[in-house]
Amino acid sequence: MMNNKAVAEGKYYIGLMSGTSADGIDLALVDFTGKEQQPRLIASFYTNYSAVIADKITSLYQPGNNEVDRAFHLDVELAQLFSQAIKAFLHQENLTPEDIIAIGNHGQTIRHRPTGDNPYTLQIGCCQTLATLTGIRVVGQFRRKDMALGGQGAPLVPIFHQQLFSKTELASFVVNMGGIANITFLPARDSKQAVLGFDTGPGNALLDDWFTKHHPSSDNSFDKSGAWAATGQVIPLLLEQLMQDDYIKATAPKSTGREYFHLDWLEQQLAAFKKPTTSHHDEKNIDIADIQATLLAFTAQSISHAIAALTPQGKVYLCGGGVHNSALVEALNNSLNASGKTFEINTMKALNIDGDIIEAMAFAWLAYAFDQGLASNLPAVTGASASCTLGSTFLP
Repeated sequence: MMNNKAVAEGKYYIGLMSGTSADGIDLALVDFTGKEQQPRLIASFYTNYSAVIADKITSLYQPGNNEVDRAFHLDVELAQLFSQAIKAFLHQENLTPEDIIAIGNHGQTIRHRPTGDNPYTLQIGCCQTLATLTGIRVVGQFRRKDMALGGQGAPLVPIFHQQLFSKTELASFVVNMGGIANITFLPARDSKQAVLGFDTGPGNALLDDWFTKHHPSSDNSFDKSGAWAATGQVIPLLLEQLMQDDYIKATAPKSTGREYFHLDWLEQQLAAFKKPTTSHHDEKNIDIADIQATLLAFTAQSISHAIAALTPQGKVYLCGGGVHNSALVEALNNSLNASGKTFEINTMKALNIDGDIIEAMAFAWLAYAFDQGLASNLPAVTGASASCTLGSTFLP
């Protein structure tokens, strides 16, 4: 726990997030001095990665040639980009480094291996470099202690969602549709159920990968509003096969990443689908738009099945990049409200929260929790053997 004098010198925390979609840097300026220390978003900032940087990041999601050199050069390069973004953000808000208590730096996940022997996770975007370049203390490496305690180290955001939803009459879910989709389950106030959270499977990851593969000259690296998926037809047998994946069927605690759900995984699924066992279906010439439509249905169904397994009714709040994919939101709504279930779907805007910046806010809160010595993991979510304060601090 930091002494109060050190904490009192600044006014705000900055949360920094770079997600598995590798599209850019999200920053949130957050104040915790209000009533009951409820987080208050003061301002936000976003900057895109160049195509070169995005490629450097995504090429490290799977084992490859010379990856130690590539990863740790990029570790420093991303810290420099983070620093530039923070300086631009401070300038935008007419603030100085002295106004900031600390930066909560999630970093960029390039490998997440939470199971098997000696599980580990790796986030790059060097905290020490960032602290030195900005002149601001950094709190980072939030996942490691949870993993040292036998947890998945992910997802970390559910405990922050719990701060935002302190009183829920009905069961509520926060669904974050980033590259990977994760849900937070916040039980109704009188329920005996615990807060839960886990990665359900792919969010935008496979949709982006399949779109980019077949639209190499497009200005977008994603299927805008699901327009391409909407031109295809869902292939029921392929959807059924995807839903049988070991990760989808596994019970929580569980977490995954782009090193699992990627193009090679999809190609293996398609190759298996084309085996003679499904010869009654003409797969030799499967339309590529039909595959996109099926991937969209797979994303929606893997999320909705996870939600419906926890409760037959509740409120669902969407955030993350997938919110802007109207076809995906519609598919999720249809899947959730099938078979007599009743779920009301909203975006985080219904709560006056910007869903695009909520993860960055969460990492500002994790830095605040570190300074206050608060428990900031949820063993029921991650599977850790104990609750603890997450993170390490890096001085300028």
